[in-house]
Amino acid sequence: MYDILIIGAGVIGTGIARELSKYNLKVAVLEKDTDVANETTKANSAIVHGGYDAKEGSLMAKLNVLGNSLYEDLCNELSVPFKRNGSLVLAFNDEEVEHLKVLYNRGIINKVPGLSIIDAKKLKEIEPNIDEKAIAALHCSSAGIVSPWELAEALIDNAVENGVDLFLNTEVKNIEKIDDTFYVTTNSGIFHGKHIFNCAGVFADIIHNMIAPKAYTILPRKGEYFVLDKNQGKRVNQTVFQCPSKLGKGILVTPTVHGNLLVGPDAQDINDRYDVSTATDRLDYIKFKGSHSIKDINFRENIRTFAGIRAESDRGDFIVEESSVKGFYDIAGIKSPGLSAAPAIALAALDLLKENGINLNKKEDFKSPRKHTLFMHLSSEEKAKKIEEDNRFGRIICRCEMITEGEIVEAIHRPVKATTMDAVKRRCRPGSGRCQGGFCGPRVQEIIARELNEDIKDVILDKANSYILIEELKK
Repeated sequence: MYDILIIGAGVIGTGIARELSKYNLKVAVLEKDTDVANETTKANSAIVHGGYDAKEGSLMAKLNVLGNSLYEDLCNELSVPFKRNGSLVLAFNDEEVEHLKVLYNRGIINKVPGLSIIDAKKLKEIEPNIDEKAIAALHCSSAGIVSPWELAEALIDNAVENGVDLFLNTEVKNIEKIDDTFYVTTNSGIFHGKHIFNCAGVFADIIHNMIAPKAYTILPRKGEYFVLDKNQGKRVNQTVFQCPSKLGKGILVTPTVHGNLLVGPDAQDINDRYDVSTATDRLDYIKFKGSHSIKDINFRENIRTFAGIRAESDRGDFIVEESSVKGFYDIAGIKSPGLSAAPAIALAALDLLKENGINLNKKEDFKSPRKHTLFMHLSSEEKAKKIEEDNRFGRIICRCEMITEGEIVEAIHRPVKATTMDAVKRRCRPGSGRCQGGFCGPRVQEIIARELNEDIKDVILDKANSYILIEELKK
């Protein structure tokens, strides 16, 4: 019997799990995929928004601004890349300048720090590659960029170190409540819990409807992106937006925390919650709109395109509440700025428990997060010492990103083991560079097989049954 069951292991579910792991509670996380952070969390803009865009008085605004303020300390504690690079919303005509004023005033009401409206001259000084047609911009110095999947992985690692149970490849099929106990039927058996947090992203309404009358609908919205090589990463210093529309914040151009350039997303309302395909016409649209903000982006330096699905709800705001079934909590409709709000949403989840009279007693032996080795960020002396301790740190496996065998082995043996090619990639980046694993992929596969003592043919790319090797060819 668990005190808390969490359904979904994206950045929201893992964030709540980590907060709960600070208390004397028995907690389990149920995730249908082969790894955490494998849906919306791994496929978004990776932006920590300032909070000026969310409607005044909304839960979205409150949690965005609070979440933003928590990011620096959280990422430092978890060894997760984060940078306050600032953001700009561009205006190309007088009508858009008026909209900047609306956003500015909204930001002031929302208590967003570091807001100002700057003219074309100042804009050109801080971002020389901005299109000359831009006449003004809303500048937000408190906005930032982060690695969302690395954040989720670090959160769940620390949660597991502190007693949380994680069950991967565990899909929820049905939920019943008998007396004061929830019975959650999965493909891996039945789990019993006193409380449930529904953090199932684009599937949250489906999970909700298993136990409670319909209360909201999730409307999947797909967005496509370009990832450009690091030689394009310095085209901008800050995250650059165009004036938002009813479909979202528009096409952005931003550096990533790892030095690439990200351009996207578009916005397409879809019916298929699994559809992460990309299409030439949509990517052409993103090219056109992105070039409208930043001149001379060389899209021939593209190294990857991808799509992610956002959990748009028919309520228009975050849903963080107890449902009509006592003890079942919906954390749903967490679209942008959901990543920005994630640390605050985790705290709001604790408040829901407190409101229900749950006594939260802090652990005296909470374990601090493990530090991850980022070999290329070490000094020459630190590198030499690390290699002396473990010579695997002296072998470069991924030449694009300069990732060592030691880092890959560390990633495989974290509290939540990396058992797939993409799981290793998300934790320490082999295969994230220009060649996209063309050279290092086979070596990484060999290391996973060796470290997990399994047949190399059983090492999959990512999703279940995504086999890379099938059989050995005759010589």
